[in-house]
Amino acid sequence: MIKKFVNRHMCGVFIAPAFLVTILLLAYPICISVFYSFTNKSLLGKPLKFTGFGNYQSVLSNPEFYQALWNTMVYTVISLSLQLMLGFILALALNRITRFKGLFRTLILIPWAFPMIIVTFTWSYLLNDLYGIVNGKLLQWGLIAQPIQFLADPRYAMVTVSLVNVWFGVPLFAVNILASLQTIPRDLYEAAMIDGASAWMRFRFITLPFVRVIAGLLIILRTIWIFNSFDLIFLMTGGGPGTATVTVPIFAYRMGWTLYSLGRSSAVTILLLLFLAGACFLYFRILDRWEREVSQ
Repeated sequence: MIKKFVNRHMCGVFIAPAFLVTILLLAYPICISVFYSFTNKSLLGKPLKFTGFGNYQSVLSNPEFYQALWNTMVYTVISLSLQLMLGFILALALNRITRFKGLFRTLILIPWAFPMIIVTFTWSYLLNDLYGIVNGKLLQWGLIAQPIQFLADPRYAMVTVSLVNVWFGVPLFAVNILASLQTIPRDLYEAAMIDGASAWMRFRFITLPFVRVIAGLLIILRTIWIFNSFDLIFLMTGGGPGTATVTVPIFAYRMGWTLYSLGRSSAVTILLLLFLAGACFLYFRILDRWEREVSQ
């Protein structure tokens, strides 16, 4: 009887462990965050009370939340656009290299291979206004008159952490786009050249349609990762100077672990989840259209 049951439900038997892990690691934290967002849950040990949408009203009426949301969008747009552009350029260059391919592909992965704490500490050292090599070289070359406080000046802090994130994330785009480029049949380029198509036309009508689907998937993933990014900014600036680099995840952290209001912190995370869900929905609609165009 047991053997017959297992044979009939073999798929469920194999899926069950992964399903349970998913519930424990994903569903439970989301559900508990949703529950806490409707309560006055506090790390100070206050009696738990249901507050309805009070936490959401408090967050949405807080100007600091909108400043954090704006900072997050600026950080995401700068990081994502430059990662896509530079990753595309690197992939095109690597695709044309005929010698030492393995060496160059290994070198391009170096930023992605380092732990984030090493990345942030290294760049914080390099950008230091007293002993950092970046300011030292800029002064030596006569490009600046005095050291720049890249991480302590509100005018430069957000751009600086965004560029560090670009340096870290470019390899992901480059390697995946390179893999997509290598799946394009060479016959298509040869036929286009025989027909007199220019380099721009070959790129627009052959390269881009094959690559944009994988590029779209990378944009979706990186949008989620960058929007939820906490460690890089927190380790480099702590959200400062002032609120110059406070993003939504750091705002939620401060709400929960500085003000000890876990209920409002949970409300921030749920709002962030809804925002990203809406953005991903639009991304997937565009991606589905691209996939249909490629398959036709």
